[in-house]
Amino acid sequence: MYDLSIIIVNYKTPRLILDCLASVHEHTRGISFEVLIVDNQSGDNSRAQIQAVYSDVRWFDMGYNAGFARANNLGIRHAQGRNILLLNSDTLLIDNLLARCVQALDTQPDVAAVGAQQLSRDRQLRPNLYTTFGQMRRAFYILPPGQRTDNWLQRQFPDPVFTDPNQVEWISGAFLMTRPRTIARAGALDESFFMYGEDVEWGYRLGKQGRLLLLPGAQFIHLEYGSSDTHQQHVVTHINRFKPQVQVSQLVWIRKQYGVGAYLVLILHYILLIPIVFAGKIAINLKNRQSPFTGLSNQREFARQVGIFLRFFWKTLLNKPGFYKV
Repeated sequence: MYDLSIIIVNYKTPRLILDCLASVHEHTRGISFEVLIVDNQSGDNSRAQIQAVYSDVRWFDMGYNAGFARANNLGIRHAQGRNILLLNSDTLLIDNLLARCVQALDTQPDVAAVGAQQLSRDRQLRPNLYTTFGQMRRAFYILPPGQRTDNWLQRQFPDPVFTDPNQVEWISGAFLMTRPRTIARAGALDESFFMYGEDVEWGYRLGKQGRLLLLPGAQFIHLEYGSSDTHQQHVVTHINRFKPQVQVSQLVWIRKQYGVGAYLVLILHYILLIPIVFAGKIAINLKNRQSPFTGLSNQREFARQVGIFLRFFWKTLLNKPGFYKV
C-alpha cells in the first residue's frame, strides 16, 4: 500500500500538471505515493502529454465536465494509499511538504485533515484567505464599508477560538490531506456542487471527525488563475465580489449547513440591494450633474447575477440533490 494517493483533477491544464508533478517528484522524499488524474472531458491531448513524462500516472476519464467534487470522489474511490491528498493542478511544492503532512496524520490520530499556507507565484504569503465559516459568511453581505460594519458583522458571525492556533474550520481543496477512513466516516465530497464551496461544506463534516490543521511553517505555491494568460483574477467590485458560480455554490453551502432561514436572509439581502445600488448610483450621477443613467454597468451586472441565483432558488431552498452548475 502506498503512503499517499495524490488526486489531481484535470480540465485542459496538462502544462500545469506537468509542472506540478515535477515539483512533487523533486521535493518528495521518505514516502511512497501514487498519482491519480481524473479528467473532466478536456477534449485535448492532456493524457498523452502527461503520461509521456509520467507513465505511472493512473488516468481516469469522467466522460463529461463533472466539476471538482465528482471528479475527486472518483479518484478517492480508486485510491490505494493509506492517506489521500486533493491537489490542484495549479500548485507547486517547494519542499518535502507531503512527507510532513503524512507524518502529522500518522502521529496525531485526533487530526482529521491537514493543509498548508498558500503562497502566490512570487512566493509571498497570500493574504485574506478564509479559514473559518464566519469569515466566509461575513464576506457574503454587501454593506457600506467601514469599521462599524465590520464590527457588526463580526458580532453576527464570530470566529471560533481554538486552543491550537493552527486549527481551522476548513481547509482549501487546493491542498487537503486526510485518511480514507476519515472520509468513510465523514462522507465524500457533496456531488451537488460543481465547483467552489464543496471544500467548505466538506470541512464542516471532516471537522466532526477531528481537528483540521494548517501545519505551522508549511507552505506551497498556488498559481491561482494559472490557466489565465494574465494570471489575474477577474475584476471584482464591492457589489460584484464573486463569480456567479462561486456565489451559487456558496448559497448551496449556506442552505445545507445553516438551514432555510440563513439562506432566505441572504437571498432577500441580494434582492433588496438591486434598487438600492441603482438608486445610489443615479443619485451620485445627479449630484455630479451627469445623466442619471451613466455608468450603470456594475449595477446591471449585479442584477444579472442575482437573477442567476434566483434560477436555483427553489432547488436550493428545498435542498434538492442535483448539479448546481451555472
